[in-house]
Amino acid sequence: MRIMDLLTDSREEPVGDLEPDVELSRAARVRVLLAAALGPLVTGYAVVATVLTLVALTAPRTVFSGTGVLLAAGPGWLAAHQVRLGLGVHPLGVLPLLPTLGALVLAARTASGATVRLGCRTPRGALPVFVTITGAHALFGLVIALCAQGSPVTANPMVAFAVPGLLAAAASAVGIARCCGLPDVVAERLDPLALRGVRAGALGLAVLVACGAVVFTVATALSWRTVADMYEPALGSSFGMFLLSVLYLPNAVTATLSFVTGPGFSIGDLNVGMFGYRGGAVPGVPLLGGLPEHHAAWWPALLVLPAATGALVGWSLRKVDADPAQRIRAVAVAGAVVALGCVLLGSLSGGRLGDGPFDPVSVPVGVASIVAFCWIFIPGSFVAFFTGEHEPPSPPEALEDNEAFEDAEEVDVDEAAEAVEELEASEEDEETEEPEAEAGEEPGEDTEFDAEADAELGLEDPAEDVPEAGEVVTGGTETCGDVEAAETDR
Repeated sequence: MRIMDLLTDSREEPVGDLEPDVELSRAARVRVLLAAALGPLVTGYAVVATVLTLVALTAPRTVFSGTGVLLAAGPGWLAAHQVRLGLGVHPLGVLPLLPTLGALVLAARTASGATVRLGCRTPRGALPVFVTITGAHALFGLVIALCAQGSPVTANPMVAFAVPGLLAAAASAVGIARCCGLPDVVAERLDPLALRGVRAGALGLAVLVACGAVVFTVATALSWRTVADMYEPALGSSFGMFLLSVLYLPNAVTATLSFVTGPGFSIGDLNVGMFGYRGGAVPGVPLLGGLPEHHAAWWPALLVLPAATGALVGWSLRKVDADPAQRIRAVAVAGAVVALGCVLLGSLSGGRLGDGPFDPVSVPVGVASIVAFCWIFIPGSFVAFFTGEHEPPSPPEALEDNEAFEDAEEVDVDEAAEAVEELEASEEDEETEEPEAEAGEEPGEDTEFDAEADAELGLEDPAEDVPEAGEVVTGGTETCGDVEAAETDR
């Protein structure tokens, strides 16, 4: 019976390579889900509170208050999850991207670990983990927003509920999918050409971000004196300025990326673009110490960076297909991925900055996405078209009835040309042999006998009555001798 049970076991096969764990009890599963729900919340809140504590302890002329730090950590947690805050009547929408990236990584790792501990082998089995993490983030954001009502820092409860939940859902879905092996299953069902285009697009986006980081680093290094002058002598103030610059570093890299590709960015009245510049006030933050004071004629030379990125994408797709049109389609998919990435980064990097001279901070998302797509598609298509393989020409009509090529899947160009030459040569030989056989054929015995008989009869044109080869002569010898031929015979 035990063998029959094993043979007839019809349990669902795992999607990934996870080995099934021992069946957990209901209480153990609840503990795992509870840890997955509270772990990212407590960790994120503790990190925000720690940073605020360091700032409060090092800042001059401040009185440290544990209660005040704990209360301020709630809006800080919302800011880390891209929830727009209100400082009294002034909006604050330019939020740092570095804490957001950390929160996404934390949620994804928590979801992956909970999936492994529960022994979930399919995405459907890991659905409780997804719902738990998403719901916990949404409810925690809503609670913080409700508790902050009437305080100096407020947030919209609906936005505080939706945005953290959406970010947690995306991060936990990535962690669960990676743990259950879902990307491999999806990759098997997708068009391989489109999948290669998506991977090349991810590569192109990473290279563009790296180009923005390099340009930003070089500009900051060349303006180091200006950056150093922005730091105050006091340790606490300098630490706060440094921390602020680090938290907003991804935002600055995204703005530099928009500048390198062409559209540029704006901070209040200041507008910095590749082909245009309009001056304005700049916040006194060391992060912005590398901003230029005027337009430079050599800026368009930086456009070689996005062009080289597009060429790199095309080079990576040169072998995806022998048909050039299919390679161009893959490049278009890569360009769409890069454009979508620029939309997400640009949307998260900008926002309102109070109501003063620095409001708003923005990246032209629409123009930046279209320009980024063109930088990938145009050079990438050119490189992919001319550096990749091309389909061999279709065989000539003379080869259609040739059995050697009838069942061939791929025709080699050299073999096809040799076959055509052989066929043409054989046809020419047949045409030349037939006239030679008619004009140069040696007569047989019967032909010679008929020729002598006609000569004795006095025929002027014996060649007209020469019988064909192999035909027996029966009536030509009856008039042999001295008898002259009749008039009609002539």
